[in-house]
Amino acid sequence: MSSPQRAGSVSTVRTYAGLNGRPLGLLISTIATTEFLLFGYDQGVMSGIISADPFNNYFPSTKNNSVYQGFVTAIYEIGCLIGAIFILSFGDKTGRRKAEFIIGRTITGVGNGINTSTIPTYQAECSRTANRGLLICIEGGVIAFGTMIAYWIDYGASYGPDNLTWRFPIALQIVFGIILIAGTWFLPESPRWLLTKDRHEEGINVIAALSGLETTDPETQLQHSLIIDSIRASGHSGGKTPMSALFTGGKTQHFRRMLLGSSSQFFQQLGECNAVIYYFPILFQTSIGTSHNLALLLGGVNMIIYAIFATVSWFIIERAGRRKLFLVGTVGQYLSMVLVFACLIPNRSQGPSAKGAGVGLFTYIAFFGATWLPLPWLYPAEINPLRTRAKANAVSTCSNWLFNFLIVMVTPVMIANIHWGTYLFFAIVNACFLPIIYFFYPETKKRSLEEIDLIFAKGYLEKISYVQASFDIPFLSDREVVAMAREYGFADSDEEEKVGAKLEGNKQGGEGTKSRDEEKPRETLGSGIARSDSDRTLQMHDEQEGGFKND
Repeated sequence: MSSPQRAGSVSTVRTYAGLNGRPLGLLISTIATTEFLLFGYDQGVMSGIISADPFNNYFPSTKNNSVYQGFVTAIYEIGCLIGAIFILSFGDKTGRRKAEFIIGRTITGVGNGINTSTIPTYQAECSRTANRGLLICIEGGVIAFGTMIAYWIDYGASYGPDNLTWRFPIALQIVFGIILIAGTWFLPESPRWLLTKDRHEEGINVIAALSGLETTDPETQLQHSLIIDSIRASGHSGGKTPMSALFTGGKTQHFRRMLLGSSSQFFQQLGECNAVIYYFPILFQTSIGTSHNLALLLGGVNMIIYAIFATVSWFIIERAGRRKLFLVGTVGQYLSMVLVFACLIPNRSQGPSAKGAGVGLFTYIAFFGATWLPLPWLYPAEINPLRTRAKANAVSTCSNWLFNFLIVMVTPVMIANIHWGTYLFFAIVNACFLPIIYFFYPETKKRSLEEIDLIFAKGYLEKISYVQASFDIPFLSDREVVAMAREYGFADSDEEEKVGAKLEGNKQGGEGTKSRDEEKPRETLGSGIARSDSDRTLQMHDEQEGGFKND
């Protein structure tokens, strides 16, 4: 990596779309939430259409055919999966902002796959520690509002002419797409991505704009240096991350962290969320026996509850933490599924008890909206380190769309063949999440991105649970982060996967070999200290010492 050229010799304040500081941060968040609003709308729009007579008359292959209903609804996820794979392959090349614009609204599924793989990473890299969790939770929560809009649009259109019943709700997506395309055009690129590409002048301009400061301000220069230190420490020089980096271990634990982020997305889908969201009217018609009109109306009411509870995480995410919300949400979803299947057993789902199943679906969506809706979009974006963040987040999103497709595809078939057994199956699946979350998910609340790196370094080097490490490390200032990073001897390249094996081999090899090889970490550490401009963190400046002021 070439030495950074200090830009901004002229004292100026940079702007994007005529904005900087807090207003620019709000614009970034607004565009990001618009994408997730569209994402939610796309999720809900087929729910009222797939069982409507005008749609089934126009596409007769879907009428009373659970396989085709599942396929027509689920094929959208394949487009999203393709978009996520695109980011996995080219995300580090295209950047965060450009990736949101490519193809974008031409093919809805592909565009959503690209955007959902990119936007949480982009938001995390443009946010402060203090509000990172809140902003990404707002994005995730807005999915519920998009779904609610889709449900009520479907319900209103059902009273119109036959063609309006399904054409208008599908066409309305273009409104959100236009806003997204126009807004993204004016946004800045992620400063971290720019600096990994040695585009230092542009990077400093973005840092200054996000902070609302001049490019020559000492805090702007400090932020620039902090990110450079992070890039050097992660071996991300030049912005090129080989796919093999995702499978490394050692102090950075790239592979473990990718699995943690991916599992949260994987669990979100296996918990049956989209089976309820996509097929709520069908579930009421098939499992409980309501009319189509009443099923649509109840679906709209359910989505209002969904949207209300989706805002809960906005107020408690940094107080309760990620682990507690994951655990509470899982228990709530499990108990809701138990209620549903238990109420559907008597009288073949035709008795009064079937109404209790409806209550279970309402409580399920409430627990899901408050916890599992936003958290899987937040956790991968913050749990993965700078070097692998784009690729690991894309892997997480791929797992989301792949299992989204699977669940949406098989749910109508399961309901048609095993009836209440469908809900028993998902109750058991939700119960299986609990031990994995409890024993393997570290807490990341109120942690800067560099502190999260130290959690994994501590767990690896001290051979303790990473969950325990997340509680053992106190909240650190920037200087304390630097001191602990030195203590753990962070390398300056991607050696991490080999460090553990080397140290274990050295312990068994003889004193002479041990003494000779143990000089390497000290040399690496010393060179890292000599290279540093000052005592800085590996990534971003935290709230106490400064940082992007776009809250």
